[in-house]
Amino acid sequence: MPAPQNLALPSDADLRRLVHFSAGDGRIWLSGQRMVLVHAAALHALRRELINTLGPAQTRRLLLRAGYASGERDALLAHQVRTGASVFEMFAVGLQLHMLEGAVQVTTETFEIDEAGGHFLGQFRWEHSWEVEAQLRDFGPQEEPTCWMLLGYASGYTSAFFKRSVLFKEVQCAACGHPHCRIEGRFAEEWPDAEVMARDYNPDSVLLQLDELQSQVHNLRTQLEQPADDLGRIIGRSRAFEQTVALLRKAAATDVTVLLTGETGVGKERFARALHAMGARADKPFVAVNCAALPAELIESELFGAEKGAYTGASALRIGRFERAHGGTLLLDELGEMPLPVQAKLLRVLQTGEIERLGGHEARRVDVRVVAATNVDLEKAVEEGRFRRDLLYRLNVYPIRIPSLRERGDDIELIALYLLQKYAVRHGKRLAGFTDRALLAMRAHRWPGNVRELENLIERGVILTPSDESVDADVLFPHITVQAGATVNARGALERTVAAPAAQSAQLYDTLLHSGLSLEVLEDTLIREAVARAGGNLSAAARTLGLTRPQLSYRLSRLNERAPS
Repeated sequence: MPAPQNLALPSDADLRRLVHFSAGDGRIWLSGQRMVLVHAAALHALRRELINTLGPAQTRRLLLRAGYASGERDALLAHQVRTGASVFEMFAVGLQLHMLEGAVQVTTETFEIDEAGGHFLGQFRWEHSWEVEAQLRDFGPQEEPTCWMLLGYASGYTSAFFKRSVLFKEVQCAACGHPHCRIEGRFAEEWPDAEVMARDYNPDSVLLQLDELQSQVHNLRTQLEQPADDLGRIIGRSRAFEQTVALLRKAAATDVTVLLTGETGVGKERFARALHAMGARADKPFVAVNCAALPAELIESELFGAEKGAYTGASALRIGRFERAHGGTLLLDELGEMPLPVQAKLLRVLQTGEIERLGGHEARRVDVRVVAATNVDLEKAVEEGRFRRDLLYRLNVYPIRIPSLRERGDDIELIALYLLQKYAVRHGKRLAGFTDRALLAMRAHRWPGNVRELENLIERGVILTPSDESVDADVLFPHITVQAGATVNARGALERTVAAPAAQSAQLYDTLLHSGLSLEVLEDTLIREAVARAGGNLSAAARTLGLTRPQLSYRLSRLNERAPS
């Protein structure tokens, strides 16, 4: 397509609304990504330290790649923020975000794009580069361009925006005595020295290819490892998780009967499979039976088997789960729901190692390691007459409590990332991960459904999130609200926000409008009430109102001046 006639940047009001200052908890957000305001002097010091320690060449590569990663993140917003806009208007999101983030002032000189024809030319003027300021201050005038992180951002943003490798050169730099900096970018294949640039300037093309290959390898590995995963892949690094795994490892070296307890959804079957995989029976069958899912009249035949004609409808010999698990492990899940008559027969099997098929009279020897799992308080069930005390004593030789997900806060992100890859492969998607806001929301959630709930949320998030984007908090938790804070308005000033729904905001507006009170009186009333509720503590009242103490003091002085003498 021909270059746009008008290269003026569109209004950035839509982007400023994405910046959210949450003073109450000390966090700043750009859409779903956490941002940090850092003093330019701190960046100058870091840059100087890197150059003095690693040398200019290594520092250049390091900062280029850091900038590239930042640009990739911002590119995710471009198509979301200005859906349906022209290519340049969407692309301009990166230019405006770069300025909004305080990095550099950008002016577009040339923007030509013909994706079908394989042509891109972008020429941009930079002014007030923070890297130029840092380099001149610390090392004086330079012979080579020095806007390394900014250049990496341009390559990363443009490559991610067009989903193909784009390389930028800094053809002029104010640190070299030019009036301003200028950069020029093209598709990698359009540069005659692209191979040299990829190796010496910014290896974006190689990085993109490696990233794609890594994604393909991971997807294939996930598919190939699925059988091993079924044998017991458990993920975690929290203290509660490590303590549980330590108990599993000690039990795995023996044939002791293990009782797994814990809330619904904590993954008791997965831990049972892990126990099986750790032990000497790993190459033997692992058979699981859910006692709660089987009708009471069938559970006995399912466990112990049945001879032909043992009951109405038994037209053939039925091999029970104990015999199928011979030499391996049998998981009795939801054991607390087992009927009392079957409990008596189970106790006998555990004591003698022998079973009798329903309708048969021959005792059959079975070599089975039994793992029981339940979310029922078995002691209470014994008191209520729903569970045999002698069976409890027989099973409770080696109890292991599986911790809830609430107790495994350090594991949530690990499990979520694993599930993200798993369901991305299943649904044929490639996603960029989770936004920072999504990760924080997951850590803050109480997880009443434990890992099972997390699995369901992640799969839903994978399905609802467009390819190549990050899963955000509002996809995982549709009813989540942004904490009250402030955004940046079109004039560049902070503007208070309210997390209330639009309908509530409209209702509040109508109520205040019809109250007959002027804006001045409303403000005075709000300030007096805040101070009164804070017991006269101005600092506390200021925090409640989202003001600084000096701002509140100023408003109070004006309020007192207006008060009748």
